[in-house]
Parts: sequence; structure tokens; C-alpha cells
Amino acid sequence: MSKKPLYVQLETGDDANSVRDRLSFLRGERVLLIWPEEGTILTRKLDLVLIQREAMRRAIRLALVTHDSLVIRHANELNISTFETIGASERGRWQRGRSKVFTNRFQRPKNEPEAEELKEVASRVGADEDTPGRRRRRWLIRLAVLAVVVLLLGGLLYVVVPTATITLTPAQSLITQTVELVADPQAAGVDVENAVIRATTLRVQVEETGTLETTGTQDLGAFPASGSVVFINQTNNTVSIPAGTVVSTSAGTPIQFRTSQTAELAAGVGLQIEVPIEALQNASGDAGNVESGLINTVIGPLANNVTVRNLAPTSGGENRVVRVVSQEDKERLADTVRQQLQSRAFIEMRPRLSETQSIIFETIHIAEERADWTSYSANTGDVADTLTLTMQVIVEASAIDQLLGQQVVLARLSQQIPRGRVLSPENPVAYEVGPVVNIDPQGRITFSMTGSGRVTAEVDTDILKERLAGRPLDEASAYLMGELDLKEGTSPVITITPDWIDRLPLLPTRIAFVIQETTP
Repeated sequence: MSKKPLYVQLETGDDANSVRDRLSFLRGERVLLIWPEEGTILTRKLDLVLIQREAMRRAIRLALVTHDSLVIRHANELNISTFETIGASERGRWQRGRSKVFTNRFQRPKNEPEAEELKEVASRVGADEDTPGRRRRRWLIRLAVLAVVVLLLGGLLYVVVPTATITLTPAQSLITQTVELVADPQAAGVDVENAVIRATTLRVQVEETGTLETTGTQDLGAFPASGSVVFINQTNNTVSIPAGTVVSTSAGTPIQFRTSQTAELAAGVGLQIEVPIEALQNASGDAGNVESGLINTVIGPLANNVTVRNLAPTSGGENRVVRVVSQEDKERLADTVRQQLQSRAFIEMRPRLSETQSIIFETIHIAEERADWTSYSANTGDVADTLTLTMQVIVEASAIDQLLGQQVVLARLSQQIPRGRVLSPENPVAYEVGPVVNIDPQGRITFSMTGSGRVTAEVDTDILKERLAGRPLDEASAYLMGELDLKEGTSPVITITPDWIDRLPLLPTRIAFVIQETTP
């Protein structure tokens, strides 16, 4: 039993070159070319000749399954077997195709006349006499040649000169995909299926100093105000004013003072003496600072003999409170310096990264902190307006390569692309890293990444040029509307030069396409 043939199913768009390419991978086989049920292809005899030559070069025996009468006729002339069905090809006998299709000059018929025998009727083997009839014939021949040349030139211009520009607006849409990625320090690379990428651990030792104002307080007690008053004699006798004599203000809450030394007021009404005073306990602190003229009352037995006035304000009274270091100050300063340390560590880590790597901020943390690396300028309870802390720690963080994450997102995004559409090359996919969702004890970080891209209807301009060449304008426009996925509300715009031609150029190379990009 002979070897079962190989089946090659042809498509409506196939031509002689595409079929020859498919045969180029075979050798020494029996190949059955199966025509499509609809459409007409390879209807020229030359197409079958070229395919048969390629088959002979590769020792391939051909047979056809087709209902096309024109193809069957050409195949019979070339001695190629044709069948109605695949089953008939398996039961029938395959012919060997002709090894030679065209004849050369050595295979002319034996009875072909020689040139000398045609001398009497030939135009160039010539007669000796130049008669008017012959001259007329020569002119007619020249005119005919000229007409043929003009026709050929016109045909050449008709083929070469026309150009066409077709403007299309393919349908577009925006697709978005959010993927929850896991960055694992133990991963070797990227696992697209499970959305796992490698995480890199960075480690750096940094030192930072911080200072803040203390908020603790310590009360050192009240300091009394002091000043002086003038006693005025209201009698003609000498008045002795002992130390400790109490004088007071009279307005509001009385503020009392006492004299700090003994004085003798000379006899005579209106005579005066100035005596130093200081505030009593009830007027301690800044309450003893009173304005001039407010001390006007003498308390005790001298009240009937003298009057009193303070000619100048009293001063120096204050409540002494100093700032000291509290435990809260130390804790607050430590938290501030730790934040500064993490910020400095981030700055020092960045030069270690590649252009596509980035640090996940949520993973920045202090991995090691020692007591001998921490130094405060004062202890708890010490009197100080400010507190300074110098701290040294080791900071760790995790970095990811965004390209690895983008590979995962792009793979998931590609699954959403509708059939017949492709990602627009003019608008690359935009990626955005989302927040961290979770960090487990093994250091695996779960976060999200979103990819957004614009997809546009696929347009193969090379194939369109081949199929549109030579078509009338209306037919070409209808073909494009039926075959392409265009933006809603738009239609192809075909411009032909010169504009009096109502069909597209015969040469595909004279057709140009302009693809317009629009916002979805």
C-alpha cells in the first residue's frame, strides 16, 4: 500500500508564492492540495506551472481536490491529477506531472519553412524595387508601430502614474488590569502564572542627630518683689519707724509689703523719709510687682502718725519655674530621630538600585538598634531647655524590579485583548504600583500593580494593498467597510491622484495608508 499523502488546505488568500513556500518544507512526499469551498484562487495556468516546478525540484508528486473547472482544465494540460473529494484521491491513480511545460527553439516543427522560402513575402528580406505600394505599406507599418508604442506608453502611464492614499480610523478601546503581586526574597526570578516576583533586601547602617525643646517643668518657688516707699510725718513729733512695718495697697486685693530696715522720721508735719520694702508671703512672686502710687496704706499703730506712698513701681517678683527633661521628651525625640534615620537610609539605598528597581516604602524599618549606639545630651529630670539625641541603627528595606511586575501585568492584560485587535504601539502600556496589602513574617510583600493600555483594530496594510489594487473606488470602499473594524461613525477616505481616475492603482506599491489614532 502506498504511503498516505500529506494534505495541504489552501485559503482564499493563497497565491503561487505562498503555496510554493509551504511546499519548501517537504521533500519526496505525495501532496494533495485542497482548494477552499468558496472563492477562486490559482486560476492562471502559470500559477500551476510554478507550483509544479517547485514540486519537481523537491521530488513531490502533486494532486488537486477542486471543483473549479478552469483549474481542472489547466491541471489536465499539465498532466496533474484532480479529484472531486479527498476520498476519491485516496482511491484513484495519481498521474505524473509533465517535466517540461514550454518548448525551446531546438524543438520547432520539422516542416517549419526556412527564412529564404519566405523571402518573397517577408518585410525585411527584401525586394529590389521600391514601389509606391511598398512605400505605403512601410508607412502603414510605421503608423501601426507608433500606435502600438503610444498604446503601450499610455498603458504604462496608466499603471505607474496613479497613486492612492487611504485614510483609516481603526476602532480603539482602553483596557485595564490590576494584579495582586507577591514579592518574595526567596524567589529566583518571575513566576507569571502565580504572580510572584523576586524581592531584593537592602541593608545600610546610618547615624542621625536630633534636637527638641524639653517640656518637663520644676517649680523653684516664688521670689518676692522689692522697692521703696516714702513715709510722710503728720505730726510735730519725731516718729520712729521700726523694721517690719507693714504697708499695703488699697485697691482690689490688698498686696502687703514690710519695711526691711528701721528709720527715724524727723519731727514736723510734711517731713518725709524713704524706706526700702519687700513683698510679704501673700504677695510673693510677680503679684508683688505694683505700679507707682498704689501703696498708700500703713497697717498698725503708726497709721495715725504717718502716711505712705511708693513713688516708683516695685519689681523683681517672679515665680521661678525651670524646664527639665521628661521621659516623654526622650521617647518623642527617639521617635523623631528614628524617622530621620529611615529617611536617610532611603537616600543612601537609592544609588544601589537599577533604573527599573524601586523601594517599597512600607518595608523600610530599623532592623538593629543598640543601647551603646544611642546617646542623649541629658538624663530624665535634668534641668535643660533642649534635649539632643545621637543615634546609630541598621535599616533594612525591600526593593522590587518593576519590569518583572510589568511582565506579569502585561500577560494578564493581553488575555483581555479582543480578537482582531492589538495593543497600540504609539501608546505604550502605562503601569502604576499600588499600595502594600500585606507583609508576612517571611518577608513576602503583597502589593498591587495596575496596567492600562489602548488596543486598536489590527490593519495589515500589505495584504490590503494586494487586494485593493485595481478595484473601482466604490468597491474598494465597500470592501474596507466590510473587512475592517473601524471606529464607529467613521468610513475610509480614499484620495486618488489624478482625481479623474475612478479606480485604485494597479500597482499595490502605489497605494499608501494613513492610520489615524483617536482617543477611545
